[in-house]
Amino acid sequence: MTGRADRATMLTTSILVLLGLIALYSASAPFSLRHYGNDLYMLVRQLAAAAVGLVGLFVFARLDYHVLLRTNGVLLLGSIGLSLVTLLPLPICTGGCWLSFGVFDLQPTEFVKLALILYLASSVARRKDRMSTFTEGILPYVLILGVLGAITLSQPDLGMLVIFAGITALMLFLGGAKRRHLAFLGAGAIPLVYVAIRIAPYRFARLLSFLDPQAYSTSSGYQVLQSMMAMGAGGLFGRGLGASRAKLFYLPQAHNDFILSVVGEEAGLLGVLCVLALLGFLVWRAFVVAESAADEEGRLVAYGIGCCLGLQAIVNAGVTLGILPVTGLTLPFFSGGGSSILVTLAMVGVLLNVSRQGGRR
Repeated sequence: MTGRADRATMLTTSILVLLGLIALYSASAPFSLRHYGNDLYMLVRQLAAAAVGLVGLFVFARLDYHVLLRTNGVLLLGSIGLSLVTLLPLPICTGGCWLSFGVFDLQPTEFVKLALILYLASSVARRKDRMSTFTEGILPYVLILGVLGAITLSQPDLGMLVIFAGITALMLFLGGAKRRHLAFLGAGAIPLVYVAIRIAPYRFARLLSFLDPQAYSTSSGYQVLQSMMAMGAGGLFGRGLGASRAKLFYLPQAHNDFILSVVGEEAGLLGVLCVLALLGFLVWRAFVVAESAADEEGRLVAYGIGCCLGLQAIVNAGVTLGILPVTGLTLPFFSGGGSSILVTLAMVGVLLNVSRQGGRR
């Protein structure tokens, strides 16, 4: 039986999209004016992506999520295949992470997030009675993470691998995998992460600058210091909308990874807390939807979406505040990037469909 989509989720998403567009325009206007001669350039691109994303949200909210689950393997393989293409020496491959098609750029690993959630939900639900064994409940997913790890580290994008690993760990735990197996997997990943950081000079530099930003204030620690200075300058109430100084090329990537710093400078601590509260509320609604889902697959899908949005917001905020090393992850709904906003809205659409098909407890 189909009911109404979760209204709190729809309202919160609408507010986040609106606030995200306002913040993006403010943070990107100087960059757009310098590089494209028009202060609206980045906003127009984000508006176009958000419009497509809202169409996707509407479609996925109406489309039975079981249809997506039946094609989970194709979706995962397709998104992984596109991610592999970014590593090829082709004219359309830019920056190691994107596929450029003229008017828009596509980051395939963003689409892997949703495909991975759907795959895990379907696979874990099918293996429910066998998830307590290591060979059935852990090993197949470790192999998939290994493939994703090889791709993301080659791009390079260690932050995205953190999101993939977090989603996988939570969904396996909820699906019945034993805690000691997950703990063993986590312990085994620590030396691999250290090796991945140590062999890449820029990753090791980020780690060192995180431990002592002042010692690297003119190199790898510059972004973090500028971010914290912007946050501090905003105080409790902020300088006012559009009054950020950090976005005037003092803070690199002000409209992408560090957009929360601009929000903090212009809207103050209260503005940052409001943004994080809205994101946290959306994650909580995802968990509420999960507990009222019609079946185990819907439950896992909703939990996976909530985990993805929450973990990405936590990591981005942690980097902005200087309590986590720089990862390059975007802030959902706010950071510039068409692929990010498109996939985020698509995930919300799937979440709304799970809520429509679920009951109320």
